[in-house]
Amino acid sequence: MGEQKAGRDEEFRAFAGSAWSRLLRTAYLLAGERHGAEDLVQQTLERTYVAWERVRAAHDPNAYVRRILVNEHARKFRRRLTEYLVPAVPERPAPAGADPEDRAALLTALAALPPRQREAVVLRYWEDLTETQTAAAMGCSVGTVKSQAARGLAKLRAAPALSELTTVGGGR
Repeated sequence: MGEQKAGRDEEFRAFAGSAWSRLLRTAYLLAGERHGAEDLVQQTLERTYVAWERVRAAHDPNAYVRRILVNEHARKFRRRLTEYLVPAVPERPAPAGADPEDRAALLTALAALPPRQREAVVLRYWEDLTETQTAAAMGCSVGTVKSQAARGLAKLRAAPALSELTTVGGGR
């Protein structure tokens, strides 16, 4: 029994280590700040460990854990009514030629979206998931993903800090 648990724990550690940076990036975009993102990932991995037998037996363990992350984020927002403010420090280095102020403005506008719209935009466009994968992660229909993402994108396009960015390069 002890060897089986040790093997299970080692398998979980390997999974958690390989998934940490991806989960942290998604959590950062959902939570809006680094410490909240780290807490969110930690809570996600705690739940993942408890359900490890189901997670590892799932067709796509990464999708299963992403769903846990989104659910944890939703729980946190139900308990907490205040929005996080996004710090000006980006999590990833900006591409060559990118303006850090533009990135900070985008992250701030993203943090201002309602939680479900932010989830849809982050999962669909930042994580580059399909509508079906996004719907599975959010626990909703594809139609809900489409409407939430469309509303979120419309709000981002209308954000005053982003108005210059949307008109540059042919009115994206």
